Amino acid sequence: MRLCSIASGSSGNCIYVGSEATHLLVDVGISGKKAEAGLNSLGLTGRDLDGILVTHEHMDHVAGLGVMARKYEVPIYATTGTLEEIQKMGNLGKIDPALFREVKEDVKLTIKDLTVNPMKISHDAAQPVGYRIAYGDKKVGICTDLGVYNDYTVECLKGMDALLLEANHDVKMLQVGPYPYYLKQRILGDRGHLSNENSGKLLCRILHDKLQAIVLGHLSKENNLPELAYEAVRMEITMGENPYRAEDFRMMVADRSNASPVINIA
Repeated sequence: MRLCSIASGSSGNCIYVGSEATHLLVDVGISGKKAEAGLNSLGLTGRDLDGILVTHEHMDHVAGLGVMARKYEVPIYATTGTLEEIQKMGNLGKIDPALFREVKEDVKLTIKDLTVNPMKISHDAAQPVGYRIAYGDKKVGICTDLGVYNDYTVECLKGMDALLLEANHDVKMLQVGPYPYYLKQRILGDRGHLSNENSGKLLCRILHDKLQAIVLGHLSKENNLPELAYEAVRMEITMGENPYRAEDFRMMVADRSNASPVINIA
């Protein structure tokens, strides 16, 4: 099983998860050309895709969805609320409704040899979800765009072998930055985004001996820095109430516009 962030940041998100037989994208919030280039770097093309899992309808998660769907007739998996919003979005172009596949929170579905399990998340979209994807007993979690987390979130993310988790902003950078007040309040709110510190606190509750890799994703271009996110999360892990230190785990920050190193989950 492989995990690779093709792009992850406030300006666009596209994550690859697959086995030898099955190839999925989680979101296509970048151009179709960039998504294709990311797949090519993995030895794949859009023709190899078995599905696109959409977390929610915001443009940084669906910008290239119409292009990829029309070019390759790849099935699109999303909640009812998300699919309804996608169909209203004229800037995506026409997407054949026959490609739509409805998913429901906490109801597993099978795509060839992968099992997909959507989970509820708190974000200001119609019906947003994160995804857990399993191949046999190996499990990967993709969880971004979290305003808050709770015990449900923790339970959903326990036992992952690899995890891509949001570390969107540094609170101080956001507070003194150029964003208007209403946007700062949105980001900091319960339906906004997870800060570096809260990302680390969430990780402290789900770390376990067999966690092979952590990828910090969806960083804000204006309100965060890769080095800052990395060190803040490491600090929370090392200083938090858990038996681990940050160096016990492989951790990386996803690049906003280039493919990150491939994580092979053994």
